[in-house]
Amino acid sequence: MSPESETARLNRGARNGFALMIKNVIFDMDGVLVDSEDAITLAALEALHGFGVDARYEDFKQFTGMGEDMFVGGVARLHGHEFLTQMKDKAYEIYVSKADERVRVFPHAKRVLSSLASHGYGLALASAADAVKVKANIACIGVQEDIFAALVTGSDVERKKPDPEIFLAAAAKAGFDPCVCAVVEDAVSGVMAAKAAGMRCVAVTTSFSARQLEEAGADRVIDGIGRLEETLKELDACEH
Repeated sequence: MSPESETARLNRGARNGFALMIKNVIFDMDGVLVDSEDAITLAALEALHGFGVDARYEDFKQFTGMGEDMFVGGVARLHGHEFLTQMKDKAYEIYVSKADERVRVFPHAKRVLSSLASHGYGLALASAADAVKVKANIACIGVQEDIFAALVTGSDVERKKPDPEIFLAAAAKAGFDPCVCAVVEDAVSGVMAAKAAGMRCVAVTTSFSARQLEEAGADRVIDGIGRLEETLKELDACEH
């Protein structure tokens, strides 16, 4: 049994017969706090054009969610070019320079983060994206990085969702007990990862339907994070 699975098993056992109050919230980034799909696609497209790759916008769709090495490299190889790390570096350079105008911050993102922090919740961020992209997105939201007790990015973990590694790593880095953490996710694989980590999960319907998210194991499904704080309180109330 892997260490992650064992931790999840122990956490579930600790909650057997009673529920612990949620004290910490771990956020996914893309699809939860911001929509950056168009921004990173345009940046990658422009970067590849600069390297002589005749890429098209629609080429990137099949590589979405696989990390930027594959997102940029997959399209480069699709057009017969070797992937160079400089291609990704250039894409990030463009992404950061255009983030203010291209990254769409979801309504209430800044308010919800600030409110949760002011009401004593510990916050962490766990995103499969690279750190440079995560930091640019945080700046777009308009909060300071230190509002999060920990930032864990794709380069910090070996296993991707639905493996729980990224959420357990975020909890460990922030000093959170997984038993009292809730994860906010938008993807089926992310919901499955949260539940495998022994955490509760609130899912938002920005990428998948409510039914798909519920079937993946989400404890609550909402249509946006504007209702997150009251949903966390509802979760606590119904389990006590």
